[in-house]
Amino acid sequence: MSAEALKSRDSGGLSEKGLKAGSVGLIGAVVIGVSCIAPAYTLTAALGPTVSEVGVQLPAIFLVGFIPMLLVALGYRELNNAMPDAGTSFTWASRAFGPWIGWMGGWGLIAATIIVLSNLAAVAVDFFYLMLAQIFNNPELADLSTILPLNIATTLVFIALACWISYRGMETTKSFQYVLVAFQLLVLGWFAIAAFSHVANGTAFDATAISPDWFNPFAVGSFSQFAAGVSLSIFIYWGWDVTLTMNEETKNPEKTPGRAATVTVLVIVVIYMTVALATLSFAGIGDTGLGAGNPENQGSIFAVLAGPVMGPFAILMSLAILSSSAASLQSTFVSPARTLLSMGHYRALPASFGKISPRHKSPSYATIASAIAAAGFYVLTRTLSENALWDTITALGMMICFYYGITALACVWYFRAEVFSSARAFFFKFLAPLVGGVILLVMFVKTAIDSMDPEYGSGSEIGGVGLVFILGAGVILLGVVLMLIMYKKNPEFFKGQILSRGKETVA
Repeated sequence: MSAEALKSRDSGGLSEKGLKAGSVGLIGAVVIGVSCIAPAYTLTAALGPTVSEVGVQLPAIFLVGFIPMLLVALGYRELNNAMPDAGTSFTWASRAFGPWIGWMGGWGLIAATIIVLSNLAAVAVDFFYLMLAQIFNNPELADLSTILPLNIATTLVFIALACWISYRGMETTKSFQYVLVAFQLLVLGWFAIAAFSHVANGTAFDATAISPDWFNPFAVGSFSQFAAGVSLSIFIYWGWDVTLTMNEETKNPEKTPGRAATVTVLVIVVIYMTVALATLSFAGIGDTGLGAGNPENQGSIFAVLAGPVMGPFAILMSLAILSSSAASLQSTFVSPARTLLSMGHYRALPASFGKISPRHKSPSYATIASAIAAAGFYVLTRTLSENALWDTITALGMMICFYYGITALACVWYFRAEVFSSARAFFFKFLAPLVGGVILLVMFVKTAIDSMDPEYGSGSEIGGVGLVFILGAGVILLGVVLMLIMYKKNPEFFKGQILSRGKETVA
């Protein structure tokens, strides 16, 4: 494809890629965004560790983590309004800062989502066997997930099924997500209402009255605890930007994706606050029994509390977490596949990544490549060391802050000439993304420094340096190596001959 052909549709100098336009509306985009965040799975994994850091200030920390996400989402919305493109972070950072930073922004998104795909598949497998144990009243079935060959085989099946649904395009994805998202939200609502009912009836484990102090972030004991809590809370909101990667497939692509991103973040914060308050009110923060601060409960707080709170319907929570991780596994494919598609389309990667399925109008090669990468990553890390797998998940926070921060600042730089044109432009194109981007980049640096401590994460180390830092930095450096290889093979993109900086089109 020539550089001239690439500018067939001018939307800031960008071009269409053959995706099926108009296949997703606002509600569908929000459902896919909520699915990607996976509230049921995220809450069961994050509530316990966050409580261990900040105690009853859990709601305050959830709100603090929500602020940079909302600010960054507003910046994403402005970028999408100006130049809707499936490449999102990659494309926008390339137009703002040039091809090198743009390529690394795209790599940050791809690496983060590939790692999460493998993790989501692993979690889905664990809860799949737990569900079988509950259905057949046979606890030994839950232990099947600890048999490594069976675990790997089942995980690969989950990844393959999710890849197949994604390959079939956004309409199949949307239909699949409506059912699973509705189910997990119904169960989370049931859990919250049941927990509050126990508190009102005096049957809660450690009934704790909701206090205004819970919403005061300054009541957290130390800055280290505060930073750790915020880092966890930023992670639980991650995934809303999937709504932007669908922009070439949505109705009204200049407006719908940005609105969907904002609505998704707002919906998620309501869900999180409701469930967090219900959990604290029912269980308290004690470190014994059902207490949310009990280290033994931190792996999956709902696995511990579902029975006491929901009684014989506790199996629904296992099904909700299974559906949450399975739904997120499938919807998370949307982001890396479309970023890889865009990078292939603009020659930042081999042209094969830019292929579209003639029948389904979806990124065919990129979707399959994402599945193979996720499967390979899981098999490698799970075979070598389970610590390596979970430490890479911990290092994921670095990559999230990295590419979100770059994209937010890309908004500030791209629209710099318009900053003082109106009050709206000043807030949405400058102030909001600037504050959000700076917060996330500060968190990136803070996490990188903290993760050098061998005690960070699983406690594994190499040469006295924490494994979390080595893995996080290693993934970023791998991106640099691949970028240099692509520069040698396809220098046109890196010379600005495909995507130029600024608002002018390619010459």
